[in-house]
Amino acid sequence: MASACIGLISDTHGLVRPQALVALEGVDLILHAGDVCGEGILDELGGVAPTFAVGGNCDDDPLLPTHLLKVVGGVRILVHHGHRRVDEPAHRPDVVVTGHTHAPLIETVDGVLRVNPGSAGPRRFSLPVTVGRLTVTDGRARAELVELDVR
Repeated sequence: MASACIGLISDTHGLVRPQALVALEGVDLILHAGDVCGEGILDELGGVAPTFAVGGNCDDDPLLPTHLLKVVGGVRILVHHGHRRVDEPAHRPDVVVTGHTHAPLIETVDGVLRVNPGSAGPRRFSLPVTVGRLTVTDGRARAELVELDVR
């Protein structure tokens, strides 16, 4: 896969909004950064694209791993919820995707692109409801956040 678009979602807390499904249309795969919190959530996302998820502090599914590493177009993407320590350097990631805080964020730290797609589930405080998209082209990754209109 020379070029790929990856949907990033986190903290659904049992709710898949129709706006999130629309925002993720056309992606090649979806990475869920934890706090899935509901049966059927991953199946619903899987109707959009193949979906991979990690467990968060509110998940009780023992089948969800604490972290996962996906290599897409030569880019190493490490996903974990962010509520426990993960030895990130051991995985040599180019991109780290986390959730937990519900606060959307894109930043580069020490050459690693760090993305928190925010929360696509129930609104928390005054934070926006968001998902992310990660575009991988020619071995490089670029991230964007998509705010969902949930008025």
